[in-house]
Amino acid sequence: MSEIPAKATESEDPSDGARGGAAAEFAAATDPRDTTSGMVWQSSPPGSIYDYIKVASFSLGPDGHVDQWSLRAEQIFGIPAERAVGMDPIEAFVAPALRERGQRKMAEILDGREWTGVIPFRLPDPGRTEGVAEVYVMPTTTQDGERAAVCIIVDVRTLRSIETDLAASQAIFGQSPFGFLLIDAELRVRRANQRFAATFGGTPDDHRGRSVHDYLPSPEAERVAATLRRVLETGESITDMHVTGFVPGSDERKHWSVNLYRVHSGSGRPIGVAWLGTDITARRAAAREAAAARRNLALLNEAGARIGNSLDLETTARELLDVVVPGFCDLATVDLYQGLLVGDETPPGLADGSAELRRVAFSSAVADAPFAGGPAPVAVGAVHHFSFNSPCADALRTARPRHIPPEDGGLIQSTLAVPMVAHDTVVGLAQFSRTKGSEPFGERDRALGVELAARAAVCIDNARLYRREHERALILQRSLLPPGDPEASGLDIACRYMPGNAATGRPSEVGGDWFDVIELPGHRTALVVGDVMGRGLRAAVAMGELRTAVRTLAQLDLEPAEVLAQLDEIARGLGAPGGIQQATRAARRPREADLSEVYLATCVYAVYDSVTRRCTFANAGHLPPVLVEPGEAALMLDVPPGMPLGVGGEPFEEVEVELPEGALLALYTDGLVESRDHPLDEGLQAFVGALTDPSQPLEDVCDHVLNTLDSHHGEDDIALLMARVQGLPAESVGDWTLPREPRSVGRAREYARGQLLSWDLEPLVDTTELLVSELVTNALRYGEGEIRLRLLLDRTLVCEVWDSGLVQPRRRRARDTDEGGRGLQLVGLLSAAWGSRRTPRGKTVWFELPLPGGENGIADPAEALLSLF
Repeated sequence: MSEIPAKATESEDPSDGARGGAAAEFAAATDPRDTTSGMVWQSSPPGSIYDYIKVASFSLGPDGHVDQWSLRAEQIFGIPAERAVGMDPIEAFVAPALRERGQRKMAEILDGREWTGVIPFRLPDPGRTEGVAEVYVMPTTTQDGERAAVCIIVDVRTLRSIETDLAASQAIFGQSPFGFLLIDAELRVRRANQRFAATFGGTPDDHRGRSVHDYLPSPEAERVAATLRRVLETGESITDMHVTGFVPGSDERKHWSVNLYRVHSGSGRPIGVAWLGTDITARRAAAREAAAARRNLALLNEAGARIGNSLDLETTARELLDVVVPGFCDLATVDLYQGLLVGDETPPGLADGSAELRRVAFSSAVADAPFAGGPAPVAVGAVHHFSFNSPCADALRTARPRHIPPEDGGLIQSTLAVPMVAHDTVVGLAQFSRTKGSEPFGERDRALGVELAARAAVCIDNARLYRREHERALILQRSLLPPGDPEASGLDIACRYMPGNAATGRPSEVGGDWFDVIELPGHRTALVVGDVMGRGLRAAVAMGELRTAVRTLAQLDLEPAEVLAQLDEIARGLGAPGGIQQATRAARRPREADLSEVYLATCVYAVYDSVTRRCTFANAGHLPPVLVEPGEAALMLDVPPGMPLGVGGEPFEEVEVELPEGALLALYTDGLVESRDHPLDEGLQAFVGALTDPSQPLEDVCDHVLNTLDSHHGEDDIALLMARVQGLPAESVGDWTLPREPRSVGRAREYARGQLLSWDLEPLVDTTELLVSELVTNALRYGEGEIRLRLLLDRTLVCEVWDSGLVQPRRRRARDTDEGGRGLQLVGLLSAAWGSRRTPRGKTVWFELPLPGGENGIADPAEALLSLF
């Protein structure tokens, strides 16, 4: 016979019943109006197995042909009832090779025998596919008592597919490593897998009928229930929803990631929500650890970029707090040892941690939140100490961080006291605090706090060491500058020196700027301003060497150009171990030249003669002097700059300028007129413009210039030397020319006596006559040409004897039997100072005597003469 697969038929369809009694009974049983059994039958069931499998039914008459054909059979086979009724199923659906066997089976069935089996079949229409059907044949009788049969056919392939899907679903549900729930439309659990039951206890069946309120705290359960309703109503899936709760028997907070999606019946009707959850507690903890590590690395990176940009102790402490508040804590303070701040070599009190400290920085992310740090609040700048038994003192004593217990009812929840250790030396203490509501400090925070404090401590210790070296360099530098206000004959002097960053309060390397005022014989004065290129202790030392060399060369009374030429040679030899000779050889061999350090400096050297009011300038690459004549605008003198000292090879030129009475001369370094914000040209013009009223007191003029030029930028050292011309009056000068004859000695004594008496210097007459007689005699004996005698009266009395000879006098020690050779010894004994210098036309021998009433008394000529024998 034929085996026909069919889709599930609706049970209330009258066409699906058999014409026999069995069919009638089945139709009556499925009548939706039948209520005798107390059950309600629906004509449109909410869901049935027949929605998923293909089931069809038809009946066979006594002749073995189809006499009833259901609508499901029409849908499956595509054969209408008009065509199917009366059709021989064996001939229509069974392959020819199997028809004989099929006829035998049909005969047995019509004899009243039930039969069940799986039979291959083919569809009668060309092009239709073959299939396998599971056939259920049930004998029956017609109303006339004749034998018939009812056939129910299930498509085996569809059934096997459903069985496979069910097995797969069961495997996924039961073997899933994730917690799996099926939640119905009432938000009750209908099914739970073993994984979920293992987490929350019991068996899977124990969880049926529960709701999310049985698993989660109330606020979280309400949120999750609202999400389930939204998924059930909208069909919108939820991915990676984080749920927080607790599992039975544990106080540990758990975190789950939950995916939700709506589940539909075979007819497409929503029947519930699938819940797929996985425990992400460890992942969340790892994520928090990773986030904390990233935050810590970011803080350390920020600390490396922001801490230590200044070499000032207090600024470095504030930079630390700018990093940690609010990124690491809510409040923070830094206390440094008071001894360290005042410049002690080693901070005191490291043994017990109770030495005096100064609070140098405080920061708070909480408004109006004072930081006590002890029994009473400590203000920034206040000096205090911690009690011996306090955690802070213990942290300083042991160089280890300590947790400070919070006060009851206070704002602070957790405080960490971290000693600031640099190079095994505790320099201070940092305190980090978190307010209530913040996470307390943990071990990771403790390690981070130690690292941050250590970085700041190293920077603070470096700043301390730098401050110490800087102060030493400044002491060295200032010791090489003229002490107090220099004095010079015929000049009113004022000067200013400002180290770099002195005005801003930020430490900086010392520079090589210097100035000097050197008194020369004949009431002349050398004015010097120079600048060694570079900064630091080496520049200061080089400046000291050059300044010493300038003073030495000035005492030789060399011309300004020659002084700079000698300085150039000295500067070239500063960087070479063997001096100028080694530097010269290295310059000829480039490889050796690279090994020697080069020192370059600029310098302007001027010699002013108070008698003639003439000033001779020589310049080695320095900025030009500025001259302000009475009633005139300031102008920069055109002095050829020449090459800087240390370059070598180029001669220096001299320029002589006559300075009128009351004129103002200014020498300076580039720090005064040049900065990042003001180019050199603008600075020079501003400097010239600031010298508008040279008649004011010289000290006021200096202050006006510094204030006008905004000299507080602190980028470079500033040296300013100003001199107002006050020439020697004509009545203070005695000048005579003597012929080259023996009588000139007596005339010289007479001229000197008369001049001194006119100046009311009678106490000096005898000494002056004696010394003038010695010098004029030597000029007659050893010199050449005419003899010139000049007396100069200013702060001292100076006597000069000029001649055309080039041989310099040299003092020698006379033997007891010698009749001569004691003249210069006598000059040295009776005068305050004496010497000789070359002039363009010969030489000048001079001596100097202090004026009566001064600090230095006048030597007795008689005693001086006796001391020679």
